[in-house]
Amino acid sequence: MDVQGAPSPTDFAGRAAFGREARRRVPRSSHASWVPPADRFDPISLLEEQATTRVPELVPIRHARMSVSPFTFYRGAALVMAADLAGTPVSGITTQICGDAHLSNFGVFGTPERRLLFDINDFDETLPGPWEWDLKRLVVSFEVAGRHRGFSDAERDAVNRAAVRGYRTRMRRAAESRVLEAWYDRLDAEAASMWVRSEKEARRLDKRLVKRTEAALAKARGRDSLRAFSKLVRVIDGEMRIAADPPLIVPLEDLRPEGRTLEEDVQQMQAMLESYQATLPGTRHPLAEFSYVHMARKVVGVGSVGTRAWIVLLRGRDDADPLLLQAKEAEGSVLERFLPPSEYPQHGERVVRGQRLMQAASDIFLGWQQVTGYDGVTRDFYLRQLHDWKGGVDVEIMVPSGAELYANACGETLARAHARSGDRVSIAAYLGSTDRMDRALAEYAIAYADQNERDFAEFRAAVDSGRLEAAALA
Repeated sequence: MDVQGAPSPTDFAGRAAFGREARRRVPRSSHASWVPPADRFDPISLLEEQATTRVPELVPIRHARMSVSPFTFYRGAALVMAADLAGTPVSGITTQICGDAHLSNFGVFGTPERRLLFDINDFDETLPGPWEWDLKRLVVSFEVAGRHRGFSDAERDAVNRAAVRGYRTRMRRAAESRVLEAWYDRLDAEAASMWVRSEKEARRLDKRLVKRTEAALAKARGRDSLRAFSKLVRVIDGEMRIAADPPLIVPLEDLRPEGRTLEEDVQQMQAMLESYQATLPGTRHPLAEFSYVHMARKVVGVGSVGTRAWIVLLRGRDDADPLLLQAKEAEGSVLERFLPPSEYPQHGERVVRGQRLMQAASDIFLGWQQVTGYDGVTRDFYLRQLHDWKGGVDVEIMVPSGAELYANACGETLARAHARSGDRVSIAAYLGSTDRMDRALAEYAIAYADQNERDFAEFRAAVDSGRLEAAALA
């Protein structure tokens, strides 16, 4: 993204000079410290504020999931960290950022060409902003996860530095690449698996790590829409229906107000799908061959719990030709109170445009829509396939050697996304060729992970006192 005072995109020497000048104004060492200001906001108040726009009966589930550990709290506390990041040094180089680039928001998924890629997979908070904010949130997530797993200080430091080093070296490579090479660069999961095997030979990695990597890729390939269909859909009275599992899965008819008919819902959904199709790529799309069957509200994630997320069941040629979509509510980004607002009129469009810009390849069903709910409130949504070869890391079984490789992969992947959507030449020049930024952000990660633990303790105290309601874990 262009920033004020930045040189022309065709002035490569000027772009590099711009990055070096930013480094003089904002030294890399300035990113190392985190000291909470005396007037720091109350993190519990921010979470209470977020809850006001969410489904009331689901908010206690969100709090329960966040209360498991400092890591689950961190996953749900994107707004808290955004408020803290707003007061930290920035280079002044802006790019499209994820806004919530913690390690669990990376994973593998299938491309339209049916290749398995590793990339960022959550863009609810995406917005143009400082690239440093994404990188800091990523590195801190590894420090928090490493503490959760009981890694030593030295092991966590190695993992944290690997994330920054992966980002820095990949950004430098992008800056030196031909233009289209930088834009087309991606991490093919098969190539990543081969790389892990080669690393095993070079670094004597635990062979279990290689097996886990290959098993994770195989599992991701199996997580397609048909598998989701077999788990979620049942034939009831001769009709396909999404099976109820309240409060996590609640069919539409169980939420329908008195006086509302099934026919009205079907008509509204068909109209919504036709409008949604206009946001999809191409003049002819396979969605046109599907018709609406059923839908249900489904609780997803940790930080997203309480926002409105739906499973939409569609039928193609017949009942043996189903498609499951996820329609997820898109609220304002947590970054928008600290950065200029989105240029797009709908938050669903904000999410989709940002995702298409940052990802190497995106789901062909990725689009957006506005829908008026039973309560008369019009809300923004984005839609995508529910599962399409998707898979992610399991923090609970992460080992130091695997975490280091994964941190490097996440850092490189974040750099690829920023290189496409921002000035890779200026960012690379700012980072430089030494490990100064690696050391600075590893130090920052320790300080902010301490802050996260303090916030988590406050959060648990608020739950214990009854200020925040938490449900039994679900």
